[in-house]
Amino acid sequence: MTGDSDKHADYVDFGYERVAATEKKARVGEVFDSVADRYDLMNDVMSLGLHRAWKRYALMNTGLRGGGRALDIAAGSGDLTLGLAKQVGPQGSVVSTDINVRMLKRGRDRLLDAGFAGTVKFVLADAERLPFRSKAFDCVMIGFGLRNVTDKAAAIKSMYRVLDVGGRALVLEFSKLRLRALEPLYDFYSFEVLPQLGRLIADDAASYRYLAESIRRHPDQDALKRMLEDQGFERCRYYNLAAGIVALHVGYKI
Repeated sequence: MTGDSDKHADYVDFGYERVAATEKKARVGEVFDSVADRYDLMNDVMSLGLHRAWKRYALMNTGLRGGGRALDIAAGSGDLTLGLAKQVGPQGSVVSTDINVRMLKRGRDRLLDAGFAGTVKFVLADAERLPFRSKAFDCVMIGFGLRNVTDKAAAIKSMYRVLDVGGRALVLEFSKLRLRALEPLYDFYSFEVLPQLGRLIADDAASYRYLAESIRRHPDQDALKRMLEDQGFERCRYYNLAAGIVALHVGYKI
């Protein structure tokens, strides 16, 4: 488990660096300001399109029906928001949040183009302090965003608070590769190929080097499951995708 899970820590991980806890949000913001314009293209290239399948799998586990209430945290360009809006339909409600203005605008524009912006509310929000009333949502989701949060435990606690009884939280995130034989190849791709792709496509190698480092610093599958349980979630379980490169965690508020 990483040191930045301790809300009292003065220093936290920013990739392999240790930075002041008060500095991390700004540093992460700079990363996403830099990559926003090429964010979707880079997701497709660096995952060979697999991120779309991972997100579809997460959406299959929301338990949402028509008329449901959903929250997408760190929504970025809105892939999961769009899926949630389709699930709850015109009688339901979806709130899309991000801490980064450029990413939130990118998601809003995408949902507008898809014809869903009228049924989705967009809110600039910090995952650690969600500005919603308690028990406001039937499903709360964060996709590929938790590792960028300064205080992960605070974010999970906030997710629990805004989730209604009987609802479920889903955390889709990069995790720990389960096939040790593939680790050298995975490391080479992460630390050699990925930054070069970032340089060529997004003109930013450093942000994608941070991406690789932040994945290594993120809690593994079992540690994240314990973090969910520590904040009150029950019946927690996880599903490894792509041999554990990505994992979907699901927890319930009983």
